[in-house]
Amino acid sequence: MSALDRLIAALGELVDTTPIVLDDARADKSGHAAPGRPLAVVHAETVEHVQSVMRIATETRTPVVVRGAGTGLAGAANGGEGEIVLSTRRMTAIHEIRPDDLLAVVEPGILNADLNDLLAEHGLWWAPDPASRAISTVGGNIATGAGGLLCAKYGVVRDAVLGLDLVLADGRLLHLGHRSVKGVTGLDLTSLVIGSEGTLGVVVGATLKLRRLVEGTTCTVTAIFPDVRSAAAASAAVTASGVQPAIMELMDAASLAAVAALLDLPSPAAGSAQLTIQTDGPAAEAEATTIEAILSAHHGVTQVSHDREEGERLLAIRRAMHPAMSALGTTLIEDVSVPRSAMPAMFDEIARIEKAYSMSIPTVAHAGDGNLHPNFIFDGAEPPAEVWAAADELFRAAIALGGTLTGEHGIGTLKSRWLADELGDHQWELQRQITRVFDPLGILNPGKVFAVDA
Repeated sequence: MSALDRLIAALGELVDTTPIVLDDARADKSGHAAPGRPLAVVHAETVEHVQSVMRIATETRTPVVVRGAGTGLAGAANGGEGEIVLSTRRMTAIHEIRPDDLLAVVEPGILNADLNDLLAEHGLWWAPDPASRAISTVGGNIATGAGGLLCAKYGVVRDAVLGLDLVLADGRLLHLGHRSVKGVTGLDLTSLVIGSEGTLGVVVGATLKLRRLVEGTTCTVTAIFPDVRSAAAASAAVTASGVQPAIMELMDAASLAAVAALLDLPSPAAGSAQLTIQTDGPAAEAEATTIEAILSAHHGVTQVSHDREEGERLLAIRRAMHPAMSALGTTLIEDVSVPRSAMPAMFDEIARIEKAYSMSIPTVAHAGDGNLHPNFIFDGAEPPAEVWAAADELFRAAIALGGTLTGEHGIGTLKSRWLADELGDHQWELQRQITRVFDPLGILNPGKVFAVDA
């Protein structure tokens, strides 16, 4: 009996072979699509369903790609020829909310925004805040080690997960981590799984570290600068001052103009860049005053709002970046991080690469933590050679400045060829061997992250 026949016999209507569903599972928000069609999409609804899929996959040696909402930006959840796509999107239960212990136990398919809507009823929230929070799943956040707008002050996903329930390639279920604030028993496998992009197992549950809703005022400071280097220098000065904003987002001239066109806003002055900064908590107003002074000293034309709803409207401009880029053409949305003091130098490098390749690279940045998102716009389904050549220079520039290939999107398929350049050959091989301890047959997300030809 074939793998597909065995899946259908075990899971019935949960196994979907509809052509449109199979085609959708080939691609994510990166614009990249896997070659060929997957064997099936299995819509798991329980842990037992996931275990059944993995047992069948192991017995038939069929590769498996785990998928949530498909909002990833590195191609890690794209299913290709002959692969089983294991979707956890229907696993949305919240098993526990514990305000006394500041934790929740959830399934991986729940959306960030939906989770926080429910937590708010208890005066709580889960801090990770990717720009895709309305459409991305908690499980996907964990798989990619996601970040977002609030990272500089409130941390990334790795800082907000206490434990994981993980189904291994052969169907065994592990309970990793702990429910206590402290826990150092054995190796930290929870942190190892976070950001592993589906190469170590299937996350079927997560114990999340929560925060109480922040009390006090929210202030939003916006500033327009004559050029992006001035904006980057201003953001670095805010960081150096010791003030800790909740959000500090930078948009260069090209990205600002694209969003203005999409949202039908007045066109910004040519070459201008924008910083949008939010402070929160009891010290929000004093911090906003300090930040406004720093931005003004760096040639920023500032505006301060003490209204929370107005602040969200201003942030909506930044959150509209991805649809604005999509309106321009096919987009390769990249993700590099550098030390925050190196932000101006990284923007200099982007300007150099734009000139060298005669292309525009619209860029936004989580300026509070040095995470930049350069965007390459092109026609057609796959990036042309000159885009990859420019991206190659950009990645190497980030590494040379003490940075990294990816701050939050992950490696997936799109960056696997550069992974060894950052890690070094010995560490690359060691990490690949670790994946084989979890997955001896190599059936979990083959060809992703640790591609053999990397």
